[in-house]
Amino acid sequence: MNWRVGMGYDVHQLASGYRLWVGGIEIPFEKGSVGHSDGDVLIHAICDALLGAANLRDIGYHFPDTDPSLKGIDSKILLEKTMALLRSHAYEVGNIDSTICLQLPKINPFIPNMQTALSGVMKLDLSQISIKATTTEKMGFVGTGEGISAYATVLIYKV
Repeated sequence: MNWRVGMGYDVHQLASGYRLWVGGIEIPFEKGSVGHSDGDVLIHAICDALLGAANLRDIGYHFPDTDPSLKGIDSKILLEKTMALLRSHAYEVGNIDSTICLQLPKINPFIPNMQTALSGVMKLDLSQISIKATTTEKMGFVGTGEGISAYATVLIYKV
């Protein structure tokens, strides 16, 4: 079997007047993620990891922030298109391991809903999607509440 590993990273500024979308769900908070799309940092990191593992470039190549048709798009649509592209190259996902870095709000209670949302879009079993959350102990742009970041590692294989 042809196994491949990919790693993705994304970061977005947090600001008032935006909604906070993480892992395909909206999280109530006074700030939201600034982005050309809905700014879902976790989905963007997962897309980059999947595309990288399959050697299909990156999310900005496939979904550029210069494309007006993508303005405000639901990142779940980008993930769905990424999965279709991956599967069109005969790849399937073994598992995803991801980490969201955010000082506030605490998102641990939302992780099961994120897993459910992502598994539905990706057509994967819940057990294939690991999501963890951490803070940066009040250090850096995440710690001061200026931004959010996410990391994702994926294992894919040729079918």
